[in-house]
Amino acid sequence: MALPDIGAWIGQLLSVLVFLPILLLLGFLASRMMGVPFSVPRLVFSGAVGMLLGSVLSVVLYYGSFEVANQRGDTYEPAFVAVVYVVMAALAMLAFVATELVVPRGTRVRPVAMALEVKDWAGRVRRYRTITWILARHGLWGYVGGRRDGGEDASTQRRLARSLARSFEEAGVVFVKLGQVLATRRDLLPPVFVEELGRLHNEVAPVPFDAVRTRVEDELGRPLDDLFAEFDPVPLAAASIGQAHAARLHTGEQVVVKVQRPGIAPVVERDLDIIGRLARRFHEHTDWGPAIGVVDLADGFAEALREELDFEVEAANIAAMAEASAGSPVRIPGVHEAWTSRRVLVMERFHGTPIGSVDPARMNGDRIAHELLECLLDQVLIKGIFHADPHPGNIFLLDTGEVGLLDHGSVGRLDGHTREALQLMMLAIDRADAVLLTDTLLDVATDADGVDSERLRRALGQFMVRYLNTGTAAHARMFTELLLIVTRFGLALPGELAAVFRALATVEGTLVRLSPGFDAVSEAKRFVSARVAERVNPKDLRDMALGEVVAMLPTLRRLPRRIDRITDQLHRGRFTVQVRPFAHPDDRRMMRDMVTRVVLMVLTVVTGLMSVGLFIATDGSRTTWAEMSIQAQVLDAGAWVLLGTAALMMLRLLVGVARDNTDRRR
Repeated sequence: MALPDIGAWIGQLLSVLVFLPILLLLGFLASRMMGVPFSVPRLVFSGAVGMLLGSVLSVVLYYGSFEVANQRGDTYEPAFVAVVYVVMAALAMLAFVATELVVPRGTRVRPVAMALEVKDWAGRVRRYRTITWILARHGLWGYVGGRRDGGEDASTQRRLARSLARSFEEAGVVFVKLGQVLATRRDLLPPVFVEELGRLHNEVAPVPFDAVRTRVEDELGRPLDDLFAEFDPVPLAAASIGQAHAARLHTGEQVVVKVQRPGIAPVVERDLDIIGRLARRFHEHTDWGPAIGVVDLADGFAEALREELDFEVEAANIAAMAEASAGSPVRIPGVHEAWTSRRVLVMERFHGTPIGSVDPARMNGDRIAHELLECLLDQVLIKGIFHADPHPGNIFLLDTGEVGLLDHGSVGRLDGHTREALQLMMLAIDRADAVLLTDTLLDVATDADGVDSERLRRALGQFMVRYLNTGTAAHARMFTELLLIVTRFGLALPGELAAVFRALATVEGTLVRLSPGFDAVSEAKRFVSARVAERVNPKDLRDMALGEVVAMLPTLRRLPRRIDRITDQLHRGRFTVQVRPFAHPDDRRMMRDMVTRVVLMVLTVVTGLMSVGLFIATDGSRTTWAEMSIQAQVLDAGAWVLLGTAALMMLRLLVGVARDNTDRRR
């Protein structure tokens, strides 16, 4: 009795050994034919799938049912063995190619990372549920879904704005900061939203001193007493991201230690991910989402907040701002880099009072306003780096009578081209030159193709008449109106340029409080005119002209010969223009892939129809494979081969589409 069992085991082992080289051959064929990278683990997985499913399917195909196969006993017909190998090989190839669709090449299967992703997903779902409940309780869920439950009158907008502000306040730190950022976007939101969101405050309970001590010692690697001679356990201020403590170094310098709140980074990242997903939903399912650029707004907010979490970035911003403000009466605090890390920032302490809390009668408001505005304009127009959030809480009147700028987590940067464009805009506004303003905006804006420049020029001309020829002082809110005009014409200014306009509009309220009747726009125009006048003196003009000529010398040297060649061809009637529609390799590759896929799709459909026709021709007898005639077996085998070929071609199409989507996401 043992001998038949041993013989069966040997037969099974030989079957596996014979199937292995077939499987390797199929793997190489699939890699070449289907464009799927060869991978041994995937091949082993596909072979196991093919053997398990193929052994079952081959019995059904050959005998018709398992009962008939059992009646045949242990006799194995050569035709059945051939069917088993063909079916297992076909299914293994299909499984090998299908894994490319499920797990594209380059994807690493890491169980620990997958478990962490599942955990993050569960936490995100809980947070989604919380935010959804907050929005629904305040009557905002209909707006999130793109539906509106009321008109657009003033009372409805006021109610909606208050509900949005309360929802942000209840949702926590990140949403409060988002509301504060939105409160500065007068170019995007109605005034009632700006007003309600502007009331959001970021007041939180301070972190216990033991946690602060632990954070500082962990970040700087030394005991607190070794780092500081004195450290006040009571914070000067507590915010959502961090809190500030007064301290004194062993050298005697008084400093402010800014410490990041423990555990805030994961909370911020989770909520930023949710805000990004909500922004994409608003963009796809609401009419107002694309109109205000909600996705770009969310991305910019996330980038700025992530930078705010890194105190080393803020330290670099402070150093750059101090260099840009050298020689200015406005002071920037110094940073002690030896005591600074990603979560701890030690900087010079300013003794003073926020501008918003000082009685204007007790200071020289006109002088301070001029100094503050000139410093900001110099940062923007000359140095290219500026404080992007100059609200009254970040501007201090020092005990020495000087002005200090604090909180440099939000800093804007302008390249040379953008600074020149901004200067030209100010000159155009100074001269009421709508043509120059139009050309400058079209030059610096993105997506300027297809814009009706004449209509834009007329709109800007009306804008200038409304703000510059009314006999009253212009105000910085005119830049908000300028942004609205740009948005209405489908243009998008660089984010840095929009940040400049927002900073000017933000600081204007402070300047007017310091010096009632202060004309910020007129002062800005005078500043620009003076700077441009400095640049257009005879020596600078001569140097600029000489530099341009030197840069153009190679072109000027070739220009006469090219002009002579063109005129000669025109005279002989041989002047031609050659256009290559698919000159770029990417264009040719796209066209080739498109044609290949169309041909492959047609062949797939034709092959599938042929297999269906052969199945119909051989199905009339309703017999098993073993009972079919030789002619019927050949036709049925051909039908299966055509069906497998059609399936492979369809998989080839799906692999190409999946790969294109993966490359696009990367």
